[in-house]
Amino acid sequence: MQRMEADPTALAEAPAVNEPPIAPEPRRPGGSRELLALAAPLVLSQSFMTVQVFVDTILLAKHNQIEMAASFPAIMWYWLFFGLLQITAGYTSTFVAQYTGAKRPQRVGPAVWQGIYFAIFSGLLFMSMAPAAPYLISLAGHTDELQLMETTYLQCLAFAALPMLVMGAINGFFSGRGQTWTVLAIEAFGTAVNVGLALLWIFGEWGFPEMGIAGAGWATVAGSSASALLALGLFLRKRYREEFATATGWRFERELFGRLMRYGGPAGTQVFLDVLVFHVFTQLVGRLGEAALGATTLTVRLNMIAFLPMMGMGQAICILVGQRLGGNRPDLAERSAYTGLKWVFGYMCVVALVYLTLPGLLVSVFESERDQEKFAAIAAIVPGLLVCVAAFSLADSFTMSFAFALRGAGDTRFVTAVTFCLAWPLMVIPTYLVVQAGGSVYWAWWFATAHIFAMAICFFLRFRAGKWKAMRVIEPEAEPSA
Repeated sequence: MQRMEADPTALAEAPAVNEPPIAPEPRRPGGSRELLALAAPLVLSQSFMTVQVFVDTILLAKHNQIEMAASFPAIMWYWLFFGLLQITAGYTSTFVAQYTGAKRPQRVGPAVWQGIYFAIFSGLLFMSMAPAAPYLISLAGHTDELQLMETTYLQCLAFAALPMLVMGAINGFFSGRGQTWTVLAIEAFGTAVNVGLALLWIFGEWGFPEMGIAGAGWATVAGSSASALLALGLFLRKRYREEFATATGWRFERELFGRLMRYGGPAGTQVFLDVLVFHVFTQLVGRLGEAALGATTLTVRLNMIAFLPMMGMGQAICILVGQRLGGNRPDLAERSAYTGLKWVFGYMCVVALVYLTLPGLLVSVFESERDQEKFAAIAAIVPGLLVCVAAFSLADSFTMSFAFALRGAGDTRFVTAVTFCLAWPLMVIPTYLVVQAGGSVYWAWWFATAHIFAMAICFFLRFRAGKWKAMRVIEPEAEPSA
């Protein structure tokens, strides 16, 4: 927005006694007030996901410690492929943000519909993971008891992908325009359904059979389906049909769909590679024994509980960068990214302090009266792993802030290339050598820490270079005819 200059002569002649009261200072573009107003619902939304992960972990730990350990490898297999699809479908938020910044609302609905078509096709394809689950789980070489539980959980989750992908594509419509409280409502509704049913189905309450880990999986399917239906109903409301063509823009557009794949595909691939790396890492650590696997599972869950809320801040950075670039204001986009970094880094400092000072308290939350000997072996390892997590949490604040900023501009190929090139030599191969030598699980986690620090440096340097400022994911607006 251009600033309007006042006429100094007119100001000098105006009588001082009739001056209007001074209006309150507006929000500074790119400042904390603007960022937090957008990010607060997204942070709360991610917090609902944190609650879901936290509750499922506690319930499974109290039902059976082995089920808690088995849930993580199954989730890693699930996210290995689902992360690729979800980020691609949810990249509609960047298109919506840039169309909104460019003041082209009639292109918003068609962009979201391309994401919905991708979500439906890939979600149906994802169901093929259910029959493939026994083979995939067997590759890790875990015990028969673990494999049976891991397979059951993964087969349940295979049916949650379709509604989750549809919800992700539609949520991009709301978040990309800054309507983040609606995203919060959608996520909260699904989380409430999920947690409520998990309480009933895991332990067999209110006449339901005791389903254990299968109950947790089917509760996830029910919760995601509830969220998807609510999101679709809101998306097709009359006010949005008229302003954003959410009903009339349903047609498949080959060129627009292709751009969604061109920019969203690499963003999804980056998540795929990231999850693949940690999946291989987890499988390798599992060969060091059940205690090492259980401690790794518990540590990653604790990190997810603390880290997921800041994903909402990263999404806000991505949206603001997209909107500012759509309006041709890269200076404000840069300011928003640095503002977000300050908040994420401050939060991570607090999280790291908690990891270092209260590890016993954090671990005790997951303690159960069953299998106390196995839990004691797991609990003895976790505090040492949390030292690694405390260290790389600080670097992760840079990684997340600048990766989301680059994603909001469309610089997704670089983020993917860095993830691929650094992970294997710094994390996976060294961990493999540790396992082959029968080394300590702590060495494996320090290699993971080195990997995250290297990524933080690369993303920071890329952002400082400024090439992203000239990038756009939307097509140029056609010149009006004479």
